[in-house]
Amino acid sequence: MNTYFITGTDTDTGKTVAACAFVQSLVKREKNVAVMKPVASGCYWQNGQLVNEDALNLMQHSNTAFDYDRVNPYTFEAAIAPHIAATDNGVVIEKEKLVTAVEWFHQQPIDCLVIEGAGGWQLPLAPGLRMPEVVKDINARVILVVGLKLGCLNHALLSLQSIRQEGCDVVGWIAVQTGPEPMPRQEENLASLRELLGTKELAYIPYVPTWSGKDLTVYFHK
Repeated sequence: MNTYFITGTDTDTGKTVAACAFVQSLVKREKNVAVMKPVASGCYWQNGQLVNEDALNLMQHSNTAFDYDRVNPYTFEAAIAPHIAATDNGVVIEKEKLVTAVEWFHQQPIDCLVIEGAGGWQLPLAPGLRMPEVVKDINARVILVVGLKLGCLNHALLSLQSIRQEGCDVVGWIAVQTGPEPMPRQEENLASLRELLGTKELAYIPYVPTWSGKDLTVYFHK
């Protein structure tokens, strides 16, 4: 089973759009694809259960069906950093629980597992624990999502450098236009990213209103 971890240069960089697009591309290649959003804040109550919009979107685009708790083991209602939300709720986010949750999928009849992170690459989860430690333990390949906004060049370079320093395998990067108006000099910034990152550009996804109902695979490079 191939495991992919989708991270971003920051929060609100289009990780969910990119992750769902990547899931669509795998499904189109006739892969059985499961999804995870291991840690999520900003959740809401639905039928007596805390759920997260990102996780629900991932599940909608997957071609396998698993219980919500398998997809999203840690849910927090407050839209704040997960480790702070966990402390507020008397919860400790445990690496062992996250690793075990991923390993469970290894026993299922699937080809790929696509995991969307929260926030940026160096997300703190608990005292002495950051997301990269989990990604290394589950041996996931990393895809970096670059939100096209001012500061993206610096954030992308620092994120990619950190991913590599952690010893993780980088599949490539996906650029996402995060708002209806392009960032200033967007084409020049894209050209700079292509020159500076030195790794494969998987896709450029423009701003797509109501994207969840669209075929996003058309934006992937051949």
